[in-house]
Amino acid sequence: MKRYEVLEHTADLKIRAFGKTKEELFESSLFAMTEEMRPELDRKEIKTEITVKSSDLSALLVDFLGEALYQSQVNKAVYNKVTFEEFEEKEIKAVISGKKVKRIGLDIKAVTYHELEVSQTKDGWQAIVLFDI
Repeated sequence: MKRYEVLEHTADLKIRAFGKTKEELFESSLFAMTEEMRPELDRKEIKTEITVKSSDLSALLVDFLGEALYQSQVNKAVYNKVTFEEFEEKEIKAVISGKKVKRIGLDIKAVTYHELEVSQTKDGWQAIVLFDI
């Protein structure tokens, strides 16, 4: 199963992510966001603990990606892996890991709720997420 695909959009970045489980869907979405930033990586690895609480699963995905994006900007790093310590419908406790960056190729300003979809499919889960660039 592929992790994600880029969908056509006139001004922003729109992706469809896939996962067999909700946890895998969240990791695929994180991976897609990081890959599309086209970072020039440093060798130094980084890990950051995060806790995210939201009203429902869709909001949790946006808030999770938003927190990872915030940590990317603060720590001058990109995160493409996640280890969940706790994963519930409205709360995540996790460690995100990745690498420090020298430069980001595509500046993602925000994760939006516009056109957001999270759904269960016969093969697992999928999400459509729109990023403001």
